[in-house]
Amino acid sequence: MGWLGNTPIGCIAGVRYNASYGFIGLFLVIPDQRGNGYGVELWKHALNHLIDLPCIGLEAALDRVSDYSQWGFKHSSVTTRWQCIGNGDSSFNFITEHIDLEGLMILEDKDIPSNVVQSYDAMREPSPRPHFLADWLNHPAGKVLALVDANGRCHGFGRIRPCLLKEGEGWRIGPLLADTPKLAGLLLIHLLRKHSGVILLDTPGLNPFVKALLDTLGFEKLSNTIRMYKGDQPPINMHDVYGLACLELG
Repeated sequence: MGWLGNTPIGCIAGVRYNASYGFIGLFLVIPDQRGNGYGVELWKHALNHLIDLPCIGLEAALDRVSDYSQWGFKHSSVTTRWQCIGNGDSSFNFITEHIDLEGLMILEDKDIPSNVVQSYDAMREPSPRPHFLADWLNHPAGKVLALVDANGRCHGFGRIRPCLLKEGEGWRIGPLLADTPKLAGLLLIHLLRKHSGVILLDTPGLNPFVKALLDTLGFEKLSNTIRMYKGDQPPINMHDVYGLACLELG
């Protein structure tokens, strides 16, 4: 936190996932204190906390890309925020009833073995994040679904959680990971049909299957940010990642 006397005027987060990867987010300064150099001091503090890591990531607003480039961050891909308006009814029931689960079970919340989700996630993210996932998925607000086979292996999982919007409240989906677009769609439908109101989903630009799936389910593009990295970009295939957990935490 940045303070001016007894008044908080800004904040930033520099998160060390492990010895290889970190992320910067939650970076802001209140409008009437911008232009005074306070943001730069916050930025330097967070960057110094992560400077020994081989890779640091962030999500940049479109008008800040050139600023971060001056600090050695490079463009990776376009992150898209999608929106749909859920009605909370069973309008998707017909679709889900005619999708072959291929022997998979849909488990909810406490019925999901944490180790199977942890293992699945660790192979599809830049860094294993057991502590983050344990808190994120076990929080009582919202719902978590996972697709698990008879041998206890995970083939996809997702979470929907309540969120505050500029006007009122809504829902955010993330993370959302699955083996195939079909399974990602199945998870999405089951998450959507039990929630009403504005529903948001942030998708990585390196997954080529996202657009067709979300167009089919009635999502619309809302905004874009740019994923940037300083150092060596993680060599992770993003084709199974359909929704990011949180833009502020990577």
